[in-house]
Order: sequence, then C-alpha cells, then structure tokens
Amino acid sequence: MQKEEIFAKGKMFELVHETQPDGRVFEVARRAPGVRVIAHDKEVQKILLTKEFRKELQAWDYRLPGGKVFDSLDEYEAFRSTGEDILTAASKKVVQEMREEAGLQVAASHFFKKSTLGATVEWDLYVFETDSWSKHEDGQRLEVGEQVEADNWFDFDEVVKMIVTGKMQEERIALVLLQWIEAQKEKK
Repeated sequence: MQKEEIFAKGKMFELVHETQPDGRVFEVARRAPGVRVIAHDKEVQKILLTKEFRKELQAWDYRLPGGKVFDSLDEYEAFRSTGEDILTAASKKVVQEMREEAGLQVAASHFFKKSTLGATVEWDLYVFETDSWSKHEDGQRLEVGEQVEADNWFDFDEVVKMIVTGKMQEERIALVLLQWIEAQKEKK
C-alpha cells in the first residue's frame, strides 16, 4: 500500500503526496466524488438532459442531472473511514439530486458506470440510470445560485448529435452517455 500525506486542503479539494514502493512521490489532487443520472422514458425512448448555466463555460450547457455525493472533503473522509460502499451513498444522492435539479421523484435506480478522471486527479463520477420516476408535485428545489431548466427530453439520436456537435460539454459524461445509448440499442 502507498503512503500518502495531505499537504494542502480546501473545502472540496486536497493535494496529496503518494509515496510509491520504489520511493517516487506522485502528487494527486483529490475531490469528493459526484453522481450523474440517466433518466429515461422507455415508452418514447427519450433521455432527460438539464440545461444549466455553467460558470466555468460562461454559457448554457446540456447535462445529465447530478451533483456531489458529499458536500465537503471532511464528509467524504469521514465516510471513507467507515468502509461502507460508495455506491450506497451515491444511490441516495441520485434521489436527492433528481428531486432538486429535475423535479422528479425516483423510485429505483441502477448503477451503470464509474467515470474515473485520471491517475493524478482523483474525481470519480458515479453514473446511474433510472426509468422508474414520476414528476414531483412541487417541481424543482434548486440550490441558491443554480440556474437549471429541467424539462428537456431528447430522443437518442438527438442526444448523440448534441454530444458530437458540442452542445453537451461535460465530455467525460458525454462519453458515458454514448456508451449507455449504444448498450440500449444492443438490447433491442
């Protein structure tokens, strides 16, 4: 096992030195994980994408609903020390994030895939799918500062076109969504 030393820490990110067995030291940036949700309507073969104003883009972007699994690194570290399964915590956030961002009540969801960012930047995104949802009577419950339009349903071909033309700019999740769409086509 690698020895690690946290040498800088903020609320959401920490910088870690990981000493390898051969003595080399890797510098790793770690962020608490996130969750994304592929909500789809099986009857009409459509996927929900939110339209969000993203500060980092200074523009509107289409995205899968989602958010943070933990609101801080301290919460994440406390969770990691319990040894519990991260998928359990992530699946609970699916319900919360879908309620907040999309105004949907999720009855059941299933883990699809984990998106791993890289070797020296640790920020995993857990992608779930659901076709078991209903509209919540109260609609969205956005956090302060969030600008999210939620009732955007697109068929598979439209989503693929949005991805390849850059209308969906969270590229690592766009790739996962392409993989999910392909898996759905193979099921037919």
